Amino acid sequence: MAIESWNRIIGLVIKEILVFVRDPRSRFVLIVPPVIQMFVFGYAATFDLVKVSFCLYDESRTLNSREFVSKFKGSPIFILKREIFKDSLLKEEIEGRKTLFVLHVDRRFNEDLLSGRSAKVQLIIDGRNSNTAAILSGYANQIISEFNAEWIKKAGLGPLPSQISFRSLYNPNLLSRWFIVPGLIAILTFVVSAMTIGLSIAREKEMGTFDQLLVTPLRPIEILVGKTIPGLLFAMAEATLILLAALLWFKIPFMGNMAILYLGLLFFLFAIMGIELAISSLASTQQQALLGVFFFLIPSIVLSGFSTPIRNMPELIQYLTFMNPMRYFLIIIRGVFLEGRGLDSLWNQFIPLFFIGLFSMSFSWYLFKKRIY
Repeated sequence: MAIESWNRIIGLVIKEILVFVRDPRSRFVLIVPPVIQMFVFGYAATFDLVKVSFCLYDESRTLNSREFVSKFKGSPIFILKREIFKDSLLKEEIEGRKTLFVLHVDRRFNEDLLSGRSAKVQLIIDGRNSNTAAILSGYANQIISEFNAEWIKKAGLGPLPSQISFRSLYNPNLLSRWFIVPGLIAILTFVVSAMTIGLSIAREKEMGTFDQLLVTPLRPIEILVGKTIPGLLFAMAEATLILLAALLWFKIPFMGNMAILYLGLLFFLFAIMGIELAISSLASTQQQALLGVFFFLIPSIVLSGFSTPIRNMPELIQYLTFMNPMRYFLIIIRGVFLEGRGLDSLWNQFIPLFFIGLFSMSFSWYLFKKRIY
């Protein structure tokens, strides 16, 4: 492009930025909701179990059963809410949501333990939330395994035939926040760019200034570029804000290269901006554009692997995720954040983003020209 062309684009970019800066509603939309969402997701969206209340039904009531129960009491995860003494109360505790699980120690627990037989212990878990129940079972099994190992050693029965030693790479304490917060950079960056780019052309149409824009010396390609750059700048600024919050507030370790992260961010924005421009070109009002953006946003989050692994999805759905830019950026950002990965192992995530961006930009340019002529 010639210098005159860039001067016209810069003038449009300044105009777009001033529109957002001077409009109180636009400032509110760009700043307040993303910050609120960051803290809500950062603290509320967690798979960690802490202070889980449980109920105890110890029919054995012996020294060994109390020692077994003490393993649960001493865990930082579990809190004993109360003890019951009747079978009839077992179901009532779970049905009334008074506790997440009941620890039932069989009356023959001590006798079986001393005679070398398997001592029966039952965990009655509220399975209405299957994910919580599965995590809870894992914690309980770990405590029971530790008790078994200690008992075998104390009874002089020799070492265990095999014993698992757990070591978690990249997330030693298995904190779900380390997994979720980096992913918020992708989601909230998408939201901010959608609020700026996705509504930019539709806003001009709704306010009746789009025709005035067409009679200016600006060419269609210059209008498109001028509408895109402010959204890119706002999205980059929002991503930087969330990145700083992840590092300084949530204390998420950063193991990789910041330049690679921002390069991935640019490729991601290139991919989604074309989609947002296409939506804005098709819409006649800001409300239509907003509905179109959120129609695309929700499936993008669900099919990105943000909260559930893609490999757990049905095979057909897995193929659909290959068209989702957020899928690739989440791999980049989590790889850079937690694993310290470089371009040598992430280049295959950049290539799909480039081609998605190339297609979406070409498509949005086609729609924009079609709407003009």
